[in-house]
Amino acid sequence: MLCATLTFSTFAQTKTNPENQTTGSVPSDNLPITDDVKIGKLSNGLTYYIQNNGKPEDKVELRLAIKAGSILETDDQLGLAHFMEHMNFNGTNNFQKNELIDYLQSIGVEFGADLNAYTSFDETVYILPIPSDDPEKLEKGFEILQDWAGGALLTDKDIDEERGVVIEEYRTRLGAATRMQQKYLDKIAYKSRYADRLPIGTKENLETFKYESLRNFQKDWYRPDLMAVIAVGDLDVETLEKKIKTHFGKLSNPNNPKLREEYGSENHEGTFIAIETDEEASASQVQIYYKDKGEPKVTKTVKDYRDNMVEGLFTEMINNRLREYSNKPNPPFVFGFSFHGGIIGNKEAYQSIAQTKETGQLEALKTLLEENERVKRFGFNASEFERAKKGYLARLDRAYKNRDKLESNRIVGGYIQNFLNDNPIPGIEWINGYANSELPNIKLEEVNGLIADFLHDDNRLVVLTGPKKEGLKTVTEEEVVALLDAVKKSDIKNYEDELVRSELMTTKPKKGGIAKIDIKNHEKLNETAVITLSNGAKIIYKKTDFKNDEILLDAFSYGGTSLYTDEEFLQVANANGGLTEAGIDGLTRNDITKIMSGKIASVRPYIGTYNEGLRGSASPKDLESMFQMIHLYFTKLDKDEKAFASFISKQKAFLGNLQSNPNTYFSIALGKYLNEGNPRYVGFPSPEDLDKANYDLAYKKYKERFANAGDFNFYFVGNIDDTKLAEYAQTYIASLPGNDQRETYKVPTFRPKSGAHELIIKKGTEPKSNVNLTYRGETEYNAKEARAMRALGEILSIKLIEKLREEEGGVYGAGARGSITKIPYGSFNFSISFPCAPENAEKLADAAIGELQKIIDNGPEAGDLDKVKKAQLLSRKDQLEQNRFWLSTIRNTDYNKGDINDVLNFEDNVNALTVKDIHDVAKKYLTDGYLRAMLMPED
Repeated sequence: MLCATLTFSTFAQTKTNPENQTTGSVPSDNLPITDDVKIGKLSNGLTYYIQNNGKPEDKVELRLAIKAGSILETDDQLGLAHFMEHMNFNGTNNFQKNELIDYLQSIGVEFGADLNAYTSFDETVYILPIPSDDPEKLEKGFEILQDWAGGALLTDKDIDEERGVVIEEYRTRLGAATRMQQKYLDKIAYKSRYADRLPIGTKENLETFKYESLRNFQKDWYRPDLMAVIAVGDLDVETLEKKIKTHFGKLSNPNNPKLREEYGSENHEGTFIAIETDEEASASQVQIYYKDKGEPKVTKTVKDYRDNMVEGLFTEMINNRLREYSNKPNPPFVFGFSFHGGIIGNKEAYQSIAQTKETGQLEALKTLLEENERVKRFGFNASEFERAKKGYLARLDRAYKNRDKLESNRIVGGYIQNFLNDNPIPGIEWINGYANSELPNIKLEEVNGLIADFLHDDNRLVVLTGPKKEGLKTVTEEEVVALLDAVKKSDIKNYEDELVRSELMTTKPKKGGIAKIDIKNHEKLNETAVITLSNGAKIIYKKTDFKNDEILLDAFSYGGTSLYTDEEFLQVANANGGLTEAGIDGLTRNDITKIMSGKIASVRPYIGTYNEGLRGSASPKDLESMFQMIHLYFTKLDKDEKAFASFISKQKAFLGNLQSNPNTYFSIALGKYLNEGNPRYVGFPSPEDLDKANYDLAYKKYKERFANAGDFNFYFVGNIDDTKLAEYAQTYIASLPGNDQRETYKVPTFRPKSGAHELIIKKGTEPKSNVNLTYRGETEYNAKEARAMRALGEILSIKLIEKLREEEGGVYGAGARGSITKIPYGSFNFSISFPCAPENAEKLADAAIGELQKIIDNGPEAGDLDKVKKAQLLSRKDQLEQNRFWLSTIRNTDYNKGDINDVLNFEDNVNALTVKDIHDVAKKYLTDGYLRAMLMPED
């Protein structure tokens, strides 16, 4: 390659001052680019984006984005854009085959979980998080990125060995959804190259393409003028910029580069209708595409951004209406939503989509059409508009408050899309300032006017997909045409926005008190507080600064459905999920949504097998609303037969055809087999089972489970104000009924099958199999063994990828997982699973067991254990700065009656793991036979 002269130019940044804008004035100034990022371009055309960001510490997120995807393939290259992505992990200038993944695993970067890539129609993006506190590792990271940009070796041998892996990935995508999509894709992408360029390609070409076809794709499209390097993380900008210049400045473009053409699809007259059914379709769906006739609009100016805000408000309001339908008695769909956005290539469309019951497609289609028509005729109401604006600003306010706590892997995406699609990157400070100043100037008439452009009778597509089975009448094209015409002529009334009260609680409960406060300090946990309230309830909380605008909740009490009799359990098992559909204190779910507009707080009660509890989250400013919900779910859960009937209707629609999917069928059949003889096993509910669900009994048992707040622990983690938390806890939790009675769960007498068994399930028509190999049984819980069992699963996963994927070429992915749990009784579970070709299932299952047997016989390789340790430690370093991690850690330690030191001493415990520890658990637990379960296609 010719050495390129390095140059740098900063993109011009135009600033606007939204605070000085006058009402009605919509500036056309170009949008600014956030000051957080440094953008440059080398003389060879490669673009780069760099940002210093300290969350998480000692890590930098690297991305290589290439404006090259399957749309650029020639007829002999179908699937090779994606194949090229694979080859960048299979031999490059600096890393021979398998050395790349081996090296990254040795420093704690996991293949799949961390290291990854994707290919779509128009782009390929490579993903690499790398430690930034070690100069050698950082240098290696940039060497890898440089190799991805043009250093793949593409030897004949490596290409041939990877064919099997890519074909197995192709196999995973086979099924009803793919078969149906192939029949209507040319109607979405009308007269378009996109319809013939699915990124996965064709099986025939993947098996037979010539080596030069792949090398030509790399030569033509893997070139610096089509590339961007994005580097965001805990490292100074100067160091990252120097690395980029050193590693990518030497890349050169071809002497006569091919034109990177843009492809689109054509407009068409009238309405296309696609009605596709399949014996294995697991759901029924309705989709309407009102395709734009012009090119997509790129957001460049302040006016463009304002237009996006108007569209965002429209989307919020139309979806609020559709959400209300799903909460009504006899809902027309399980869920429905509408939005304006991209479909394929250069096309955007206004889209309305719903999942329905198998006999409800026309009803759902009618509802979507009527709601669009209603907005067209009458527009939205002022009350809807105000709620939408409140919601818009609340979400924006949360993002703004958390702006300095954003993780690097959540920042890089914006820069990738700026490079690939010219998406704006003005930064949250500008967005927040502009939205708060301009949102009051947006008029309802502007939002209402959008749908006139969205809706049209031509360049329209209606797609209905669903199951094909005996006795089920398929919707006809004539019925769809008649419905489209009928809705246009129908007498539609304006939407009535029912008024609701302004607050969740009209009167506050009588305040309780605090019995005791215990402040605990630990070197690694820092400070936690335990407040015992006057009714016996305990509040356990940890203050953090990980997010400025987040408080998380988890609460539990032992018991759950384990305390129900077998008869009671069977009656309520399919009813418990519908209890909260009724709402609280006379407020329906739709009412609650309206009251909570502009607020961020939610609470979800649940009844599990061995405990009951609540989960929730809130913005600190809305913490009181979360506490009010807690109180109301304890004391005033409503009982509404119509709301419960709506839940059952949606459950029937959602679950009705899930078993048509072979993978789902296999999972259900496996569960049924393992639970043979279990008096409390419910299995997959039939419509008749759902009809028998005992709502009255479920409601009664719920009231029993939440009758004693004194038996609950409430955990809070986040940006907590001690004074407010204590105040709200006394007002809304200490005021709940409570006593000193303490319950525990009931340990079941039934145990799932263990030992040696074999199960073959035949389902499906595609040449696809699933293999599941499981060891399970009862044991006495031991924390050290539990750590070793988890590590054993991760070690075996490494060996399975090496053996089944890289050596055999028989799988796309394979993994193992091991665990030892304490509740409800000590038990272990170790499983191996992977999809593959049916003809290879037995051979690959034997090979997987063979890899496990090597560990049982000889213990693991020290190098593999070291990889797992490094990955666990690297992952834990990130977790230590996450509220969710600390919430689950503190809660689960209490729930399992464990020792917090087992968690806090994680690093020491991981480092203490030895080859002997892994060898010992493998010999102890994985030598008494296993369940060998396989999904095979039907004969």
